[in-house]
Amino acid sequence: MSFIKSVGRTSALAFLLTSIFPHSEAQNRIEEGYVTTSDNVRLFYRKTGSGRQAVVIPLGFMLFEDFKRLAEGRTLVFYDMRNRGRSDSAADTANLTIQQDVDDLEKIRQHFGFEKISLIGESYLGMMIVMYAIEHPNRVDRLIQIGAVPRKFGTEYPAHLMADDASTVLDQNEVNKLRKLREEGYHKTNPKDYCEKEWLVTRVQLVGKREDAHKVGTGYCDHPNEWPVNLDRHFQHHFVSVQRLNLSKEQVAKVSNPVLTIHGTRDRNAPYGGGREWALTLPNARLVTIEGAAHFPWIEAPDLVFSSIDTFLKGRWPAKTEKVKAISSDG
Repeated sequence: MSFIKSVGRTSALAFLLTSIFPHSEAQNRIEEGYVTTSDNVRLFYRKTGSGRQAVVIPLGFMLFEDFKRLAEGRTLVFYDMRNRGRSDSAADTANLTIQQDVDDLEKIRQHFGFEKISLIGESYLGMMIVMYAIEHPNRVDRLIQIGAVPRKFGTEYPAHLMADDASTVLDQNEVNKLRKLREEGYHKTNPKDYCEKEWLVTRVQLVGKREDAHKVGTGYCDHPNEWPVNLDRHFQHHFVSVQRLNLSKEQVAKVSNPVLTIHGTRDRNAPYGGGREWALTLPNARLVTIEGAAHFPWIEAPDLVFSSIDTFLKGRWPAKTEKVKAISSDG
């Protein structure tokens, strides 16, 4: 790194290095650190790229390795939400809410001094970034939802818009083994090992085909926040705030920013019908459907997902987008 920095002081040599090594170490530099919130919770971040377009991506501990490829020509900031990943464990459970996530996202933007940001939100964070756009309309450029949860918790959609194997995809023999370990208190006495055992069983839910489960990232259990013994506590409080959320169609319709909604047809965590509903309700949204994919659609269709995101961030609609006119679609 020091060699690249030193020769970079000479413009001719810098140009030569850039021409020969367009993806040099200097360009791929990763900055790590913490942003402290108003209630003194530290949010861990990783920043990469140096382009003028700022893209902020929560759930960094899960998405960084796959999504860092979008850094060319952009500045990407990945961060872990409070009580998740490498961020601080929040002692005050009253602040484990989706609204607090909105407030923390604004703190991230302020910390880096971005005038406007584009946002990528996966799962419930696909809803959270819409809430952010409602609250901070002048700070948002473009929004990307991936596998977003429904606008209203528990919404039922036509059968062909919901995965039909959510209760059978897991290996029940392995599930029973996990249940027995919990009954024995193993998840408390050996929290990391239990976490890894559980992850090997449950990750299959995130992909459309069982044989693709090994492509889902690893290392999440290196973070104590992600151990089930701690994560269970997080979900007990945080998901209540999502369940109680009353985000009206009228509020959502106020978001005029371009929105790209990406959703797999076999998503077991957030039904495909929810993706169609978001694309229908948001006035300037279009949908990219990933046939046969589940909650992590980029695992099985990386070229389609990342090329669509790249094109959209460059200001154009991807070729394979649908302007949704009805929640229902052909079965």
